[in-house]
Amino acid sequence: PGLGRRLSLPAPRPESATALVNRSLRNHGNWLGLGASGSCGSGGSLVAGRGGGAAAAAAAAALALAPALSTMLRGRPEREPAAWWEAEAVAAAKAHAAKEQVRVDPGAAGEPERKAGEEQPKEPTPAQPRAAEEGDARAPPRPPSTLPMYQAKPVSAQGLYPHGKSRSKNRSCKRSSDRSEEDCSPRPVTVDSSKARTSLDALKISIRQLKWKEFPFGRRLPCDIYWHGVSFHDSDIFSGLVNKFPGMTEMVRKITLSRAVRIMQNLFPEEYNFYPRSWILPDEFQLFVAQVRMVKDGDPSWKPTFIVKPDSGCQGDGIYLIKDPSDIRLAGTLQSRPAVVQEYVCKPLLIDKLKFDIRLYVLLKSLEPLEIYIAKDGLSRFCTEPYQEPHPRNLHHIFMHLTNYSLNIHSGNFVHSDSTSTGSKRTFSSILCRLSSKGVDIKKVWSDIISLVIKTVIALTPELRVFYQSDIPAGRPGPTCFQILGFDILLMKNLKPILLEVNANPSMRIEHEQELSPGVFENVPSLVDEEVKVAVIRDTLRLMDPFKKKRESQSQQLGKPLASKEEPSESDLASASAGSAHPEAHLPSICLKQVFPKYAKQFNYLRLVDRMANLFIRFLGIKGTMKLGPTGFRTFIRNCKLSSSSLSMAAVDILYIDITRRWNSMTVDQRDSGMCLQAFVEAFFYLAQRKFKMLPLHEQVASLIDLCEYHLSLLDEKRLVCGRSATSGGRPPHSGTRQEATPAAQLAEGHPPPCTNSALKLSHSRHALS
Repeated sequence: PGLGRRLSLPAPRPESATALVNRSLRNHGNWLGLGASGSCGSGGSLVAGRGGGAAAAAAAAALALAPALSTMLRGRPEREPAAWWEAEAVAAAKAHAAKEQVRVDPGAAGEPERKAGEEQPKEPTPAQPRAAEEGDARAPPRPPSTLPMYQAKPVSAQGLYPHGKSRSKNRSCKRSSDRSEEDCSPRPVTVDSSKARTSLDALKISIRQLKWKEFPFGRRLPCDIYWHGVSFHDSDIFSGLVNKFPGMTEMVRKITLSRAVRIMQNLFPEEYNFYPRSWILPDEFQLFVAQVRMVKDGDPSWKPTFIVKPDSGCQGDGIYLIKDPSDIRLAGTLQSRPAVVQEYVCKPLLIDKLKFDIRLYVLLKSLEPLEIYIAKDGLSRFCTEPYQEPHPRNLHHIFMHLTNYSLNIHSGNFVHSDSTSTGSKRTFSSILCRLSSKGVDIKKVWSDIISLVIKTVIALTPELRVFYQSDIPAGRPGPTCFQILGFDILLMKNLKPILLEVNANPSMRIEHEQELSPGVFENVPSLVDEEVKVAVIRDTLRLMDPFKKKRESQSQQLGKPLASKEEPSESDLASASAGSAHPEAHLPSICLKQVFPKYAKQFNYLRLVDRMANLFIRFLGIKGTMKLGPTGFRTFIRNCKLSSSSLSMAAVDILYIDITRRWNSMTVDQRDSGMCLQAFVEAFFYLAQRKFKMLPLHEQVASLIDLCEYHLSLLDEKRLVCGRSATSGGRPPHSGTRQEATPAAQLAEGHPPPCTNSALKLSHSRHALS
């Protein structure tokens, strides 16, 4: 009866008959841990149904014909369907005979792919060729077939699913004549780690815990996830997931970050007071000197300290403190190495009389729609000298003022500890526990930190979207991006969080160097790093799992009660309980907490620059470019109806030239000419202030955005109507009505529309985060 059930299937290509056995065994080794022998039913046959002794005898007889059948099948690829059925019986009989000695394919168990040039193992018999591995460059090409090889795949052991039902009566895979059906037992997720440089150990541990398959040397076929170590630099990836966003490295550099936050500070000064006041050198050196002098003249008691950070510096390289603008080292360094100078936070929170900062890991899962996750734990990195407020005699004490781990590790006072609550590097949760014991409101601290992270990401996303559409234009094949960011945050004495910087490539090393003797170092595992970083990488992969929804749906189906039998057998119940177990049941709960769009209602009013970026991208014209040309800017003015008697198109051209020339002189990259997004934002601010004079800046900008979006929506509607009328041969109706003209007239007169964007309600920001 089992073989008869097979005869109801269409005939696949004959040359893949014996290859089915290896694929079946590989899936038996992974499918819910049942093994090749299985536990469903009482039969021992791999063919559907309970074959018993008769099936075993028939299988033994068919096995004797294996060489002849194999030769016949190889010689005649167009063999009739009966040849396929006989070959399948031979393959199933062979698998039945070797049931107790199954050896699972190493590739299916998550082991690394075999190295190039390594000798392939010999096959046991020529009558049963090896099933081709995924990505095997040596697999010969095969002609197209109407039925994929895995559609006629043998079912699980004893021909039954864990429910105790045969495949023919309970199929979990849907057929389709246009595309191949999905595999009932999903393959492991594949990860290409050939370009992971800085997080190899933590990544390997994470993949091993997830029971996924790693390709440390890459492979020819596409992988599900590509893990890069530094930046998004692959233009030949057309599918899958990549752990880097295009342009992220450029966006979080100190100068670019400062400019992005400054735009938001101009719009919402109270909301973005978590970032120190900054000046960009050398472009704003004279402005820096003038503003410091003006503040000192107004308040003679003000004695500030400033910190100078090179734009491209990392790990504390080139950072120094000054008390006066005249102390800046101008000799030849700023022209070749621009920097940012910021007000120094003189009153940080101290623990054990030491200054410390917090490294929090943030997952940017998606740009459109925006999705942000924050790790529930992070690292606290301590200075190694007791803190004193800066004065001229201690400005050069880097172990007192700079919390960088790469600097303090060279201090003789650095303490390596395996405890999460002691030493020079601890978990952030241990700090919160200590603060809680002193009566600090930990929920308030976390709420402020979450708010800081969301607002910072909102400041970065507009230009990130421009980078993204440049590298991966809409309508073209490309990967989906995500990225782990490292936020460095300092807690002030009053527990207010201050953003120090954002790292596009936070260190994921889980070991540290220990000096055994003078000049002799050894890498020693760091339990604190491993506890935090492995969880972040593992749970990032879990959130990005491309088969997550499929596994969850299968887990729900397998967890349903056995309704087909009145009294199911013990083996059926055991198999069902094994199948209903969640595939991630052995893992701890996910350490990443979603904060956006969970709290979107409280922060959407801040996304004005995002809406400006939409306008900017719309008028770029050429896909892949990042700068707006003069024609595109004129089209923007014309389509949004921003020109008037007081702002002629000649004045628009002059505005474009002046702003573009100034911004191009401040940027290092001169490959493309035109107006960058930040220059467009400056021009937009200028137009908003001319149009709506009696409103605060953020309301002026919001009103101008509403006006532009309104006119563009009318234009899109008119084009749509014209397109429909052109296809139908009729004349387009008038697109404007008396009701439609009313909001436009109000905006043109300098008044906001009656239905203004709800984002302007600043009271939303005062709501506490739950």
